[in-house]
Amino acid sequence: MKNIKWNLFTGVLFFTAGVFSQETISISKEEILQKVSEKNLQLQAADASYQAAKADYRQSNALFLPNVNVSYTGIVTTNPLMAFGSKLNQEILTQADFNPALLNNPDQTQNFATVIEVKQPLINVDGLLGRQAAKAKMDAFQLQTERTKEYLVLEVSKAYMQLQLAYKAVLVLEKANETAKGNLKLVENYFNNGMLQKTDVLNVQVRVNEITNQLQYAKSNVQNASDYLAFLLNEDTNGKVYVPAESLANEVTLEAVEVGLNANRKDIQAMEKSTEAYKKMFQSSKYGFLPRLNAFGNYQLYDSQFLGTQAKGYLLGAQLSWDVFDGYKNIGKTQKAKADFNKAKIETEHYKKQSLLEVTKTSRQLVDAENKVQLSQLAYEQSQEVFRIRQNRFAQGLEKTTDLLHAETQMAQKELEVLQAVFEYNFTKEYLQFLMK
Repeated sequence: MKNIKWNLFTGVLFFTAGVFSQETISISKEEILQKVSEKNLQLQAADASYQAAKADYRQSNALFLPNVNVSYTGIVTTNPLMAFGSKLNQEILTQADFNPALLNNPDQTQNFATVIEVKQPLINVDGLLGRQAAKAKMDAFQLQTERTKEYLVLEVSKAYMQLQLAYKAVLVLEKANETAKGNLKLVENYFNNGMLQKTDVLNVQVRVNEITNQLQYAKSNVQNASDYLAFLLNEDTNGKVYVPAESLANEVTLEAVEVGLNANRKDIQAMEKSTEAYKKMFQSSKYGFLPRLNAFGNYQLYDSQFLGTQAKGYLLGAQLSWDVFDGYKNIGKTQKAKADFNKAKIETEHYKKQSLLEVTKTSRQLVDAENKVQLSQLAYEQSQEVFRIRQNRFAQGLEKTTDLLHAETQMAQKELEVLQAVFEYNFTKEYLQFLMK
């Protein structure tokens, strides 16, 4: 394990009201993670998808629970069959009702019927497999929601480091701006004493203007990083800018990371659950050719008066149904389900290989980032020494103005490169841990 350290411009990691006109809000990484878990829109959408899949699974409870229906019907008829049947249901038939004249031309008859009907599935193999498919789909969305949470933790970490980096870049450029202004003042004094030409003053003024422009861009990056954090938090940033409560780490720990693809990773499990759902749907479509057994029963109440319950009766039975041929519909459905299942298997295998490729690539990037941190730190230290030497020699009249400007520019650039290298290393390490989680 090795520790890389460097000296940066010290001071507080926020600016006075003179730097930013917006209201500044100090926020810690822990606070952001808490708010993201409660307010992030992407996470809410993922949870909504899971709730929809959960509702689909609950619908499959109909395979075990009875279907109960209650109806109340009232009719008035002179239809011979309906009139005779209504009296029969009401249990009020008399000998006189068998008179052919009354049978063929009955009087107006009223009938009010209350029917309580119950249907109970008994054997439905394809339905059971469909329920298992719905359960696998629900589990897949739950795993995907959990993976979304893990991704947002990574994204928050990245956004927070970007905000820290943006503030640190402003501090570096402010220091460079002060150095450039000091050089300008020194060059102007030399010019006023006739020791330098006007072109030397102009060159330094150009450098001051360049740094001022870079500083403005750096401040815009602070606002951009702050806006992105607000987006993750689903908050309005009008007139506000976030300030990280924690400073960008001045120390980076370089350590070995074991590389490998975790088969229990949430998104991979979600893909496998999705494949399982397609498999169950394929099996369900195959078993759709089997017969279904359902029980049914009803209880009837009849009367010639509204809300009357004079006559009562019940009916119990069972039905075995079998779709022998439905015009190739079931066959085509099965073929489609098989194709969807095969596609899901291929996509899952492809996703696993792609994920492994991403892990190995990121592990190499981590090694490159580690090397970049070391080299950029060394380059920054060397540029500091070069600037110190040239500044001393310039004060003695032994260096050109252009050489001093080049050394000063190089030192500021190398300091920014160190910050960027540390950011890249820290994020790459967290990303690799995310990929192997």
